[in-house]
Amino acid sequence: MTNEAPVAGKPRRRPRYRGTHPRAFSEKYKEHDPTRFPAERAKVLASGKTPAGSHVPVLVAEILAALDLRPGDVAVDATVGFGGHSSEILKRILPGGRLLALDVDPIELPKTEARLKALAESLGGAGAVRCVRRNYAGLRKLLHEEAPAGADVILADLGVSSMQLDDPARGFSWKRDAPLDLRMNPGRGQPASMLLQRLTTKEIEDFLRKYGDEPEAARIAATLWATIEAQRAAARQDAREPRPGYPPIHLLRTSDVAAAVELAYEGRTSRHASEAKKLSLQRTFQAIRILVNDELTALDVFLRDLPHCLAPGGRVAILTFHSGEDRRVKKAFRAGLASGLYARVSKDVVRASAEEKRLNPRSSPAKLRWALRAG
Repeated sequence: MTNEAPVAGKPRRRPRYRGTHPRAFSEKYKEHDPTRFPAERAKVLASGKTPAGSHVPVLVAEILAALDLRPGDVAVDATVGFGGHSSEILKRILPGGRLLALDVDPIELPKTEARLKALAESLGGAGAVRCVRRNYAGLRKLLHEEAPAGADVILADLGVSSMQLDDPARGFSWKRDAPLDLRMNPGRGQPASMLLQRLTTKEIEDFLRKYGDEPEAARIAATLWATIEAQRAAARQDAREPRPGYPPIHLLRTSDVAAAVELAYEGRTSRHASEAKKLSLQRTFQAIRILVNDELTALDVFLRDLPHCLAPGGRVAILTFHSGEDRRVKKAFRAGLASGLYARVSKDVVRASAEEKRLNPRSSPAKLRWALRAG
């Protein structure tokens, strides 16, 4: 890429890839601008990958069928992300409908808001979209202000978006070395690099099991804790600080977590071990992300308030990506059915087809459940 400063009155040179193909996330400018380079996006999607800076929505047809959208509906996308599901929702609730979209990510939400408002306007629904930077645990209070009668449809697509996973600066993935952050909202809370320093080996092991169902939790936790202690010791020596402990320092990186998982599988060279190690990497980063963002507490609040957020006869669909989330949704829906708050709930989970998994591997763990509010 050129580093030349722009000259007044002279257009900036188009960025160039190093070599023949883009490697760095920031260099994939064609994928980041699908309106100018639609063929590039189509090519990436056809290869079974997600274009940089975007997100391929999962189980779209199945979600639309569960929500049974109609013109005039008041719809909520509680975790809007890139807005793929919301785009399809808008097409079905206009004319006359409204979309309330929530997300905590201050980096991605403005981009999504611009896309959704442009789509709504093109469909004759100017003013039909309202985006709010808020955790979905606060949906009940927001609806009391925005739609006191409740929403006709609510969608919650849990977990992390591809835009967050693919941006190395966010620290959500082991694939590139970066500071270990993993916050959905980088302006709130502590990054994982600091939070993990306050935990014991046992506490690290426990959350890896609880949030990731990780079978190698003990080995990974021991290595992570040893890495943290070594970094503390080095920092104290550099600062000539004799006292152990705090304040915590931002030294832990994604590569340190990846190395801890690698060490847990040291000496195992079979193809099965290689696949198991990859799954451990996914589960470990997932568990850290859930811990940092306190995701299950937010989900519990959302599920508790959910029946009171729906209008009579309203419909909700929830997409989960790990067993801890799915268990909570299943239990809450069954309890709501038993108490009469829900008229019907899905008996079984809906999963991605083999073809969708092939085209979008990130759809593989997805589980969809739905419920109908009693009238």
